[in-house]
Amino acid sequence: MRTLSYFVILYPVIVSTVWIIGSIFFAIQQRQVPLRNLHQGQPDDLVSVLIPAHNEEATLGQVVESVAKMAYQKIELILINDGSQDNTLGIMNQLQNRYSSQFPAKLVDIKVNKGKANALNEGAKTAQGAFLLCLDADCFVDQNVLGPMLAQFYDDPKVGAVAGKPIVRNRTSILGRLQLLEYVGVIDIIKRGQAFVIGHITTVSGVVVAYRKQAIEDAGWWNIDAITEDIDMTWRLYHHGWQVRYCPESVAWILVPERIMDLIHQRRRWARGGFEVLFRNRGMFVTGRLSEQWLLMDMVLSDLWVISCSFVTLFYLFTIIFTGAIIMDGVILFLLLLISLIQFLIGYADSKESDFIRWQDLVLLPFYVIFYWFINLVSCLTALCSFFLDPQHVGSWRSPDRGL
Repeated sequence: MRTLSYFVILYPVIVSTVWIIGSIFFAIQQRQVPLRNLHQGQPDDLVSVLIPAHNEEATLGQVVESVAKMAYQKIELILINDGSQDNTLGIMNQLQNRYSSQFPAKLVDIKVNKGKANALNEGAKTAQGAFLLCLDADCFVDQNVLGPMLAQFYDDPKVGAVAGKPIVRNRTSILGRLQLLEYVGVIDIIKRGQAFVIGHITTVSGVVVAYRKQAIEDAGWWNIDAITEDIDMTWRLYHHGWQVRYCPESVAWILVPERIMDLIHQRRRWARGGFEVLFRNRGMFVTGRLSEQWLLMDMVLSDLWVISCSFVTLFYLFTIIFTGAIIMDGVILFLLLLISLIQFLIGYADSKESDFIRWQDLVLLPFYVIFYWFINLVSCLTALCSFFLDPQHVGSWRSPDRGL
């Protein structure tokens, strides 16, 4: 039990330290190492903007309006209705008519809801662009979202995908503000650290990501059986020799769940998607590049940490119940809180302008540590059970929680 306890304590400390150092050097690299432009002097490439939607009548207009305001306008818009039961299709028709004079606008109507991966495949069939910008229907994008992404593609012809940075915009609830801290102080830091230290990231963010169409074709398009199409596609690209980059300059404002059960459902889906990736790509532990092997090993250790943490927590609770003794090491608690504080301060420094985050938001940091531990512990354990009890589960959509 002592060895297990050491693992539970030391693993997050070591990993956080690595990602913190990596994120610092990533920021330095972004400023000091210029990208090449292999496309210089050539005409602008057409970019196909794919927006799949299922029951998104309330949010669809915003994302299309933000697309229309993008600085890069050599685009075509492809709206994909995936078996919506509300007026999403009617809204799409209105938007198509409104913006067709500004850029080509297409509409793909899928009668039966078969999930986001299938919707993207159907939309991509009609795409004429060399690059595909895929957006969720509940976000809106910065006007300069495409420029930095295209610069990454033009820097290296083997770049198959460029992940943008999601920014939480619904912050009126405690849960929304806690997730703001997570996106700034955990998700963004991890992606920056992974991009510098390993040269790979675990997954693109499906809410805002650009793909090279040739890379998607090479990877065999999106897997309709995957419950998380973004995680699955990231590793399909790695499997076929493509690179995936992180571009925090390309931002999209997103809505996050504001109900605990909806948040747990979202994180359980993410966790299950990670298990599926591990299972489908287990051969890359032997055949993959060293960076991919390290990233897969980190995923395995993360899952083992969750299981170990649950055992240690149960042991701790039983000790309190049967002995009445509270075992608490102040040095360990201080170390964990110090690492968390440093991580969030770096995230704050990197994101205070782009994310409109205030230092007052850091007051919630102690609550976030408990929140993050509890939500991810429950989500990962339930996802693990789901993965083994229902391994054939196929991805589909349901109406999401768009905040209170």
